[in-house]
Amino acid sequence: MKLAGKTAIVTGGGRDIGRACALKLAAEGAHVAINYFASSDGADRTVAEITAAGGQAFALQGDLQTEAGAEALVARTVAEFGGVDILVNNSGGLIARKTIADMSLDHWNAVMTLNLTSTFLMVKACLPHLKSGTIVNLASQAARDGGGPGSVAYAASKGAIMTMTRGLAKELGPNVRVNALCPGMIDTDFHNIHTPDAARKGYEAAAPVKRQGTSEDVANLVLFLACDDSAFITGANVDINGGMLFS
Repeated sequence: MKLAGKTAIVTGGGRDIGRACALKLAAEGAHVAINYFASSDGADRTVAEITAAGGQAFALQGDLQTEAGAEALVARTVAEFGGVDILVNNSGGLIARKTIADMSLDHWNAVMTLNLTSTFLMVKACLPHLKSGTIVNLASQAARDGGGPGSVAYAASKGAIMTMTRGLAKELGPNVRVNALCPGMIDTDFHNIHTPDAARKGYEAAAPVKRQGTSEDVANLVLFLACDDSAFITGANVDINGGMLFS
């Protein structure tokens, strides 16, 4: 197993990409701490699936937009598993599509806090315990191309995560590697809520692979970046978009 004896934290692990990452890392031997904000049923099912397969995991509700929420998750992880080796910063979201003309400062700040500040707080909370290991951040194709209609704030927050990833790779090396993913159209609740079906079908028609991505596609790449198979990769923002954008 590629992660035997390792401990991973997966934020937003109750559904979609986060759930797939938790299951994938556990299947490779990692003990997994799952954070969720509202997806308690999904988080509990994920823990049950991991433990049924012989793994170790727990789920903890918390608001990672606060220092208290981030620190509580890390403290529970260290208490149960003895440390932190892998941090997957997956939690975040669009909240709503709003043009700049229609956007309030409160909305702008909310998107930045949800995506960028939560990542900062989790990295900060983990650092005293992350003497060696990996951080995998979730950015977005939107950070590359500016996103779809009404997603400037979201794209900007994810662009900042890409830049943070590069800076952290320099600051935390050589013992901690830091990389990010830039997913394109992945078949998740994010797009079920925010993206019209016609746009998704258009993506499938235009993409060289002729389909949307899956949460498992993303989890496979997270595993690669979290384990020693990617030992010479740090500071990278890796595209996973079915060929819709080359960078």
